[in-house]
Amino acid sequence: MSRFFEMEARMVLSRIVEQLSPSLTLKISSKAKEMKRRGIPVIDFSVGEPDFPTPEHVKAAGIESIDRNFTGYTQNDGIPELKEAIIERLRTDDGLSFDPGEILISTGAKMSLYLVMAATLNPGDEVIVPAPYWVSYPEQVKLTGARPIILETQEADDFLVQPEMLDRLITPRTRAIILNNPSNPTGAAYDREQLAGVLDVASRRNLLVIADEIYSKITYEGYTFVRTLNVRPETRAHTILIDGASKAYSMTGWRIGYAAGPASIIGAMKRIQGHTTSNPVSISQKAAVAAFNGDQSHLESRVREFQARRDYLLKAFSEIPGIHVTVPRGAFYLFPNVASFFGRKTDAVTIDSALTLCDYLLDTAHVALVPGEGFGTPDNIRLSFATSMDNIVQGMDRIRAALASLK
Repeated sequence: MSRFFEMEARMVLSRIVEQLSPSLTLKISSKAKEMKRRGIPVIDFSVGEPDFPTPEHVKAAGIESIDRNFTGYTQNDGIPELKEAIIERLRTDDGLSFDPGEILISTGAKMSLYLVMAATLNPGDEVIVPAPYWVSYPEQVKLTGARPIILETQEADDFLVQPEMLDRLITPRTRAIILNNPSNPTGAAYDREQLAGVLDVASRRNLLVIADEIYSKITYEGYTFVRTLNVRPETRAHTILIDGASKAYSMTGWRIGYAAGPASIIGAMKRIQGHTTSNPVSISQKAAVAAFNGDQSHLESRVREFQARRDYLLKAFSEIPGIHVTVPRGAFYLFPNVASFFGRKTDAVTIDSALTLCDYLLDTAHVALVPGEGFGTPDNIRLSFATSMDNIVQGMDRIRAALASLK
């Protein structure tokens, strides 16, 4: 009887779901949290979540909305006040002009990304996903029945898409390309000229550009971020901008993201959202209004702190023989190449991949990192420096000692 029910349970799962891979980021994070629960002093470099608190004026706006009983359903595409705040932020910071009908608010940038794909892709379509990629891009493409086509960027090119590489991968089935700028997991970011070359190919080949710019406010000295739509404004009819409140304003748990783009696509996304999540959380929307409309000066001080952490880590890794790290221009990740450690061993374990190296570092040094397999680049590991400098110093000491123990 139990075998019958096991077969029945398997039969009800869709073929699409069975193709999905679990998130290695969440898997490592869950293991680290369980170890912490057991009293093991784990230093967690796995999760891309700012360690700074949500700004006080943003929290106050959320609390006030509760006190005023703003706790019911809202417009399914977001409250007008929040749309206007985002429109003004894009106008002030980036010189871009949008109408309310070209903005959709959703429960996080991740949901905005999925809604774009659900609204524009059909089974059999192809979407070009540059690797290293954020873990959810290929899986979200698969959820629509489309196919992710992986474009393998090169470390020598700072993990940036080269126009000729993109051109070679495009087929009659290619519908879109996902551009994450700055990038998770590498911190790579495009300057105007580099981005123009990629966008020229996308425009000539009539691709939809899904521009995930969630780390746009976290960039470092010597680099000036430029939005995709500022580089090639004429591609506006084929570009969807994705951003949100999570990273810049330390609002990951509030779940507010947005999409800005052609009204026809935004309208289709709105219809899908109406039948899935209905609307973003009411109190989170009010808090996000305060975030986008309020004082932005905290962004600069937080970026300075991120840069100090980045610079410390770059120096620390440069002192470990066999490790190479590209310099991140933005976001809060390092993506070291650790392939030189493959084949090394202790009496108990042999390192044959980034995955086994991360397991070794977590079990032995109690440091949580994410293996590059989850990002489509198995020679690397991802380290998030969205944690305190004390943790970073102690964590690097542990990593250095654990690597030195390998023969």
